[in-house]
Amino acid sequence: MEQQPTDMKYLKLLAHEYPTIAEVSTEIINLKAILGLPKGTEHFISDIHGEYEAFIHMLKNASGVIRKKIDILFENTVTEAERNTLATLIYYPVQKLDQLKRAGVVNAEWYKITLRRLVEVCRFSASKYTRSKVRKALPEDFAYIIDELLHAIETEDKIRYNNEIIRSIIETEQADVMIVALSNLIQRLVIDRLHIVGDVFDRGPGAHIILDRLLNYHNVDVQWGNHDILWMGAAAGNRALIATAIINSLKYGNVDTIEDGYGISLSPLLKFALETYADDPCTRFLPREVGDARHDNPELIAKMHKAMAIILFKLEGQIIEKNPDYHMEHRRMLHRVDYERGTMEIDGVEYELCDKRFPTVLPSDPYVLTEEEEDLMDKLRTAFYHSGKIREHTKFLFSHGSMYLVCNGNLLFHGCVPANEDGSFAEVVIDGRPYSGKALFDRADAMVRQGFFTKWGTPEREQGLDFFWYMWCGTNSPLFGKDKMTTFERYFIEDKTTHEEHKNPYFKLAEHEDFAIRILREFGLSDDPDSHIINGHVPVKIKKGESPIKANGRIFVIDGGMSKAYQSTTGIAGYTLIYNSQNMILSCHDPFVTVNEAIRSEVDIHSTQQIVYTPAVRKRVADTDVGKSLIERIEDLKLLLAAYRDGTIKQHAR
Repeated sequence: MEQQPTDMKYLKLLAHEYPTIAEVSTEIINLKAILGLPKGTEHFISDIHGEYEAFIHMLKNASGVIRKKIDILFENTVTEAERNTLATLIYYPVQKLDQLKRAGVVNAEWYKITLRRLVEVCRFSASKYTRSKVRKALPEDFAYIIDELLHAIETEDKIRYNNEIIRSIIETEQADVMIVALSNLIQRLVIDRLHIVGDVFDRGPGAHIILDRLLNYHNVDVQWGNHDILWMGAAAGNRALIATAIINSLKYGNVDTIEDGYGISLSPLLKFALETYADDPCTRFLPREVGDARHDNPELIAKMHKAMAIILFKLEGQIIEKNPDYHMEHRRMLHRVDYERGTMEIDGVEYELCDKRFPTVLPSDPYVLTEEEEDLMDKLRTAFYHSGKIREHTKFLFSHGSMYLVCNGNLLFHGCVPANEDGSFAEVVIDGRPYSGKALFDRADAMVRQGFFTKWGTPEREQGLDFFWYMWCGTNSPLFGKDKMTTFERYFIEDKTTHEEHKNPYFKLAEHEDFAIRILREFGLSDDPDSHIINGHVPVKIKKGESPIKANGRIFVIDGGMSKAYQSTTGIAGYTLIYNSQNMILSCHDPFVTVNEAIRSEVDIHSTQQIVYTPAVRKRVADTDVGKSLIERIEDLKLLLAAYRDGTIKQHAR
């Protein structure tokens, strides 16, 4: 086949990497062999909401994958109690070793048995990978030794050789370090790719801890949720979202992420709230009590909460007025209040306000901030913008995240594809042009990047900053999925009919397979039975008979309430999804206890597993996105091989 100039230029570049026929041939053989290996295991987790202990445990136990491997290997030879200990040791090697030593369990014989078992689990976990890939995952200090133990042929001489390695590890007092290394390696090998399907932030205390963990995870992607976009917008400098992030933290009496995680002092807010709302009990703004959580000074939190809420309503009003294309004029609330009578009118109905104190609102210009409020927001904006840790986390979310992901035939997004009642995709006008479906997701992705990365003070930056807010709570935001966010009504009006927020028609339509297939096609996927939609956002209420499986098995909703605030409603503590070479497995989790209890009592998260899809043929690497890239690479290498053989390109020594 005649080579085009562009192809020839590329092949010459490729020749620098593979300069001889032998090297090209070896790489083709290697890549073809990889294509026949089983597909790596994918792990899907959604709606973590700051619950870092439960999340980290799910990473450590891979939603039950590690325990399943232990049972496959040892169910007929090792007691359940010993398997419990082994599993806990793999999840928390340092802490469990310490506990076992204090209990007098650890001795030379225990080390020998435990190291052998860990090697077996590690070998089983590594069996679907090439030796090269496993070597890249090995800890540097023990790479040679672990490689020998994992790939030894079980002959009499090799068994003796392996036994001598283990005996030497124990004699040189390296057993503890080796146990930790093997345990961490097992955790890494059992999951090939981690998908976070949105909402790391809010409610729980440790979003910053979760993101620190994800920064160092070997292969992870994130589909942004509405709570993620909120914090990303706050980090970019959107003042309304800064106010919202603080409100969400105060609402749950939890400022750990803001103050401890990101080093942002709320002292200016405390001072302002004490001066401005000194005589106001702010009873409508008291923090929520979730589970056993109690707050040291709820009255003080309430004052800070109300101060921020009033500022928020002013800032939101300014954004809405500036962006008529958002069609959200109905959410500008402050000018509707009769401040003398303490009432307001909504949709032609007058309501009495249950809190009538608005000391910073100027009735003739209700959306203007007072001088003190401006000063406060300037300080908070500066603190958010200059927090090194929050910027690091936000940049990670941009580099590893997006509005959606098409991966191995599946479509991942957090919330919804906004739709109309008739099933057509709803439009959002941006820069005078309507966007819907996939085009809306793509444009929204570009807009928020524009709001973070473009130069300060430019119209493009301001437009992008405002769009962060629309993505948080806009009527047709793919991340929000409701007609309105009734925050003002919940604070100030008792009548619960005003609190109602109606879900986008997507959520009813998503019960139907034909609608799911339309979405898959919209995002470039076929109606092949292997293709699914995986999302979160709306907690599945098991207690009310709801199912996470929608559209005849085409859609999996994996928000089951990892957040403690939702567990009384859902009845469980979250879903996760595992997709290996043979099945898709949905895990339904009970609440996590604590790390200390998990280590002491060897209590794993109790999970009920359900196979929700089985492909007709076991999935191989060739069936994955990586496999498609490898096949293209093989074809390129074949062209290079032909060019070497017909003399078009000369071989050369390195």
